[in-house]
Amino acid sequence: MNDLNPSPRLLLGPGPSPVHPRVLRTMTAPLVGYLDPEWLAMMDEEQAALRETFLTKNIFTLPMSGTGSAGMEAALCNFLEQGDTVIVGCNGFFSERMCEMATRYSAKVVRVEKPWGEVFTLDEIKSALEANKPVKMVALVHAETSTGALQPLEGFAELIHKHGALFMLDCVTSLSGAPLKVDEWGIDIAYSGSQKCLGCPPGLSPFTANERAMDVARNRKAKTPNWYLDVTLIEKYWSKDRAYHHTPSTTLHYGFREGLRLVSEEGLENRWARHRQNAEYLWEKLEALDLSMHVEAKNRLPPLTTVRVPAGVDEVAVRTKLRDNYNIEIAGGFGPLKGKIWRVGLMGFGSRKENVTLLAEALREVLGR
Repeated sequence: MNDLNPSPRLLLGPGPSPVHPRVLRTMTAPLVGYLDPEWLAMMDEEQAALRETFLTKNIFTLPMSGTGSAGMEAALCNFLEQGDTVIVGCNGFFSERMCEMATRYSAKVVRVEKPWGEVFTLDEIKSALEANKPVKMVALVHAETSTGALQPLEGFAELIHKHGALFMLDCVTSLSGAPLKVDEWGIDIAYSGSQKCLGCPPGLSPFTANERAMDVARNRKAKTPNWYLDVTLIEKYWSKDRAYHHTPSTTLHYGFREGLRLVSEEGLENRWARHRQNAEYLWEKLEALDLSMHVEAKNRLPPLTTVRVPAGVDEVAVRTKLRDNYNIEIAGGFGPLKGKIWRVGLMGFGSRKENVTLLAEALREVLGR
């Protein structure tokens, strides 16, 4: 077996995103035990910094062991029981995954469907709530990585809570890359991923749930059907009890802590603005190449842009040339968008003006424009 020597790719796809050098350096620090006083102090620091990033005071706020899909599963398996009704806004790949998971936990899934790339209105969710009483949860994707759409959220929490339901939000591609205000917007349960706008390696899922949601989890009729993701067990390790649950990845947490430090140093609003400014620069550069975006401007997700593949262009061949000739990675679409779009990510440390310029020039050469 030879030495590991990965190519130095510029990761401009939907994730993972480029990792800041400070994060990588931090991950080489010596390991300590999962009950070492220094480790326990670091856990508290992670929670405090993550609350600042989510803009929440929720006590149960922590990085789950697992990718964003683990966060999604935790957001469903803990708060839904057999026969509970969950309304899912289906407008992309990851909302489809929500439906699959909820079905496996024997929930009654009510699909509210829109074409991939569109977003939901209050009236559409209101109609579903009124037609399916009682509803236990409404689940939406804030930033749909498969389509590049950003879901507006004004008024949604009030509507959902009026009908006695929990409001669950997928923030995998929006946390620290687009405005997200968990407490102010009335979100009960939210989760994200470490490898997107936080600019850390994959493997952790930032997660937060308020007391309203945690009371639901603590007062279930039956035990949570997923032991590893049971929030009533996990909270005992992350609280003063320090009751062992599972062994966390020390190196991932070191990097995650440093990633949160970088967010704090930059400031959330500055970070949101940087992602927005670089996305707008990308859109300008792409339009100058006669390329068009899949999502209308008002609903575009700054960290992830979907670009329509021009007629007669082999989208796989373009991505292959970008990778092989320029060491740049972007992604294609899947589902109904397979072969029709490219997905370009400008997330975290990767959201930089020079990356946009490099990609645009490489695309110009590859497309012969």
